[in-house]
Amino acid sequence: MTKARNAKYRIGQVVRHRHYSFRGVVFDVDPEFANTDEWWEAIPEHIRPTKDQPFYHLLAENSETEYVAYVSEQNLEPDNSGEPVRHPQVEEMLAADGDGGWRVRSERLQ
Repeated sequence: MTKARNAKYRIGQVVRHRHYSFRGVVFDVDPEFANTDEWWEAIPEHIRPTKDQPFYHLLAENSETEYVAYVSEQNLEPDNSGEPVRHPQVEEMLAADGDGGWRVRSERLQ
């Protein structure tokens, strides 16, 4: 039996990747890995995460583009830069919380 872990990051939090230069806003969390083995094996072995930790769905962006990313908790850290998020889907899914982060829009909870 595996021990359940609480997610370190919350929906709406702005985070950045520890190894690659991108950041994003959390919009969903899987309590443990929920993607394909092929996807997992494509991650370079020296940074390949364990599967028994939370994985985060991010509205991600780098200097060139915006996209959706799936990232393990061990490869994330908080983004405290205060830079605005430019991903076009953020405002569709989330509302600014006034503290530099985001929250789920109330109409999405119904």
